[in-house]
Amino acid sequence: MKKKKTLIKLLIIVGILVYGIYWVFFDWGRFKQELISESTSPNGTYTIYAYLNNTHATTPFTVLGELVFNNSSKRSKIIYWDKAENANILWIDDNTVEINGIIINVPNESYDFRKGIH
Repeated sequence: MKKKKTLIKLLIIVGILVYGIYWVFFDWGRFKQELISESTSPNGTYTIYAYLNNTHATTPFTVLGELVFNNSSKRSKIIYWDKAENANILWIDDNTVEINGIIINVPNESYDFRKGIH
């Protein structure tokens, strides 16, 4: 009986740790606070949603750009993250978008203000 209680406690601790790691590194939902802009590619394949994130702390505003695949069951992808308060989205062609002066070839490239284009 004692082994069973120990195993249950261990599973609960591991579950909390796994969720914590997921929340810190993979859950972008907490950055999607206020939808400030959206734009669909000329051929309708992609839509970009831009969200303003304000943590009300000592950090600056950031804009998160999410690429949604309209005609596919693929999961959406974060393609833009920068210190800004607005999002000016301009499609150059069906697979190239400019967001606040940063040119990104979708769906393979993304921009992160800490790393640049990757």
